[in-house]
Amino acid sequence: MSEKIENENEKRLSQSQEEVPEENHGPEPTEEDWKNLREVADSLPLAAYLVIVIEFCERFTYYGLTGPFQNYIQFPAPESYPADQAGAMGKGQQTATALTTFFQFWCYITPIIGAIVSDQFLGKYWSIVLFAFVYLAGLIILTATSSPMAIASGAAFPGFIVAIIIIGLGTGGIKSNVAPLVAEQYQSKRAYIKTTKKGERVIVSPQATYQKIFLYFYWGINIGSLSAIATTELEKNIGFWPAYLLPTCMFIPGIAVVLLGRKKYIVAPPRGSIFIEAGKLIWYSRKVGGMDNCKPSKLAISHPELAAKATWDDVFVDELKRALKACIVFCWYPFYWLCYAQITNNLISQAATMWTGNVPNDIMQNIDPLVIIILVPVFDNFIYPTCRRYGIHFRPIMRITLGFFFAAVAMAYTAGIQSKIYAALPEKISAGYQIPSYVFVALSEIGASVTGNEYAYKKAPQSMKAIVMALFLFTNCLASVLSFALVPVTVDPKLTWMYTGIAATAFICCIGVWVFHHKNDDVDVEEDAIGRSAEEEKNYTIRKQAEVDYEAFEKI
Repeated sequence: MSEKIENENEKRLSQSQEEVPEENHGPEPTEEDWKNLREVADSLPLAAYLVIVIEFCERFTYYGLTGPFQNYIQFPAPESYPADQAGAMGKGQQTATALTTFFQFWCYITPIIGAIVSDQFLGKYWSIVLFAFVYLAGLIILTATSSPMAIASGAAFPGFIVAIIIIGLGTGGIKSNVAPLVAEQYQSKRAYIKTTKKGERVIVSPQATYQKIFLYFYWGINIGSLSAIATTELEKNIGFWPAYLLPTCMFIPGIAVVLLGRKKYIVAPPRGSIFIEAGKLIWYSRKVGGMDNCKPSKLAISHPELAAKATWDDVFVDELKRALKACIVFCWYPFYWLCYAQITNNLISQAATMWTGNVPNDIMQNIDPLVIIILVPVFDNFIYPTCRRYGIHFRPIMRITLGFFFAAVAMAYTAGIQSKIYAALPEKISAGYQIPSYVFVALSEIGASVTGNEYAYKKAPQSMKAIVMALFLFTNCLASVLSFALVPVTVDPKLTWMYTGIAATAFICCIGVWVFHHKNDDVDVEEDAIGRSAEEEKNYTIRKQAEVDYEAFEKI
């Protein structure tokens, strides 16, 4: 099986090289061209849109499931439906919060498992296939144990525990691979000049193209997240089994798109013992005085005995240096995700203390994806192109900084609303006051979350895309730890100060990101150009595989 996968990966890599001949592109822009010409995104291949469809189906499933989780665990089963309060297990709020928090934490640990399987063994495509079927098994268990008969017999609770462990493994395995897979469908590595139909000379750059890819990737995620509207209505009016059956059924077309589009996708094959290789390189750097001195071209002169053991090339050293620099930027992200997490818990609780009319309080969080669905095309078609026309390029660190800034504004505004709620007691103020909070969070996601995914992909070595993406996703876990630390202050009348503290922290991080990392934008284009040509990548992969096979033969 592994030999078949390797052969298919090599064949697909060869096809990708034929599909993107560099000589068909225009000339590379000069320094003068960068100053005077407009930067634009390239057109996206069909395969990229297919991967976005896969992510839409997976996120539809994920958010559709998690929407009813709290009520499913917390409240007892009603006598009949439609119900004033839907429920199933009656385990109480503490158990419900603990289990849903564990599930969130688990879902951001498992991408590391998915990344190891992908980068070390199967590659991204086959890893997605494997974890999709694991995911489907968990969905079937959850749906089956949510039937009225299963709830009445007490099977719902153990079934739920088993299901969330399996689903968390499945979603994590997909999560670390699907974002790199969508970006891999675009193969051009260098900027070039082309003339538009209107006769304008423009620079087509990978930076603008990846920005577009990840914007629409995130757009697909947020369309899928609206499934929670449907499933929360189903749980209230019919029961939990149809609420879980809907996302289960929606996941099946996603698997179909993965399998039927197999020959369409461009996939970089796994490179074998990549973690041992990276660890060995870092270890050598301590011996020879820095990573740059670990390049085989330099080791051959200074340390020939180490050069003979080096399984990497000069490009991999530069790629790994670039990735480590990006991972330092990710260290700020737990504080960003702490801001984002408020819309899934504390803002929902805040809405419960406000006047919502006939609208359920937990439906307010859907304002966030709705705003993103509207804003993504606006940013892609108007804001970013207009800024580029006037020489403002919004490189990654600038966008991440703005993301942190809007997150801080969102939390500061929420603190003001909480203060207004306290001042109005015992009267209730309208939940419409929350709308700007969700708008500011949505703006922050377009800056920080979208760019974080893009940055993780662009700065990772070609053979470590999934693991670097998993490390970026892991920052969500650290945010969960911070959320646990704030539990003692998530009570009245301390909420105003909690939101104020989170806002202040996000603003300090906003300043820190810019002060410590803004120079990264100056070399963004240069760093993205680090890499191998199509032929070099093929030869590098084949050479590494030959070395791995030789080492395995020696052990025998």
